[in-house]
Amino acid sequence: MTQTWLITGVSGGLGREIALAALARGDVVVGTVRKAPDADAFERLGGHALILDVTDEAAVRAGVARAQAITGRIDILVNNAGYGLVGAVEEASLDEVRAQFETNVIGPLALLKAVLPAMRARRAGRIINITSVSGLATWAGTGVYCASKWALEGLTQTLAAEVAELGIKVVNVAPGGLRTGFSAGSKAVVATKIADYDGLARDAERIMADHAGSEPGDPAKAAQAILQVADADAPPMHLLLGEDALKYAGYAAAALRADIDAWKDLTLSIGFPDGPFAA
Repeated sequence: MTQTWLITGVSGGLGREIALAALARGDVVVGTVRKAPDADAFERLGGHALILDVTDEAAVRAGVARAQAITGRIDILVNNAGYGLVGAVEEASLDEVRAQFETNVIGPLALLKAVLPAMRARRAGRIINITSVSGLATWAGTGVYCASKWALEGLTQTLAAEVAELGIKVVNVAPGGLRTGFSAGSKAVVATKIADYDGLARDAERIMADHAGSEPGDPAKAAQAILQVADADAPPMHLLLGEDALKYAGYAAAALRADIDAWKDLTLSIGFPDGPFAA
């Protein structure tokens, strides 16, 4: 059955690869871009382009309404548009933090709020959020970016529980490094740096620069994996993509488990003896 997709950020990278994979199998794709030349290029590929800034709430509502008018319905929303702010937590200005959250959290929230009424009415739909392994495992020098992805993870894990009985599935896709140009075109660096953070906190910026163009993940293969979960009857809540994503998420999960186990007695020491969890 032909599916209709709305994918944000299709001018390049993973968003473009997902769109190409969906178009190649005969699906209908509406994709958002920021510039008119990118819209023209996407329409030449066979998609429907929307020029849209995901941080503009009114434009998001109008864009979703237009997408629904063009296609009749939206079966799958992919929240892909985003960027990464690089720098130590103390270095990031509050304006830089707000801008990061507007794009990586508030924008996806506006999109999913705009598509949910029609999905609820049909008792069907898929929302796929491109988060990051950084939404599960932190990396020094990317604290604000990690925080935005953790926020999106928490928001949409909760949403998944709320809409499950309405026939709507929510999937968080957490890639590792993909060879998409993210390190160049989708990265911002804090405007003000503090010399005390020129050690470990600066590694993220150096590693991104050194590995640009040689990241381990193939975005075309990642797109095919996302199509598989889009089609699955029982998709996962979380899909890690890439060996590096698996490794770092595993480290984070093991560290959490170790703290839970090591401090369990102290954790349990604060309860009233007649509380609901008393043995």
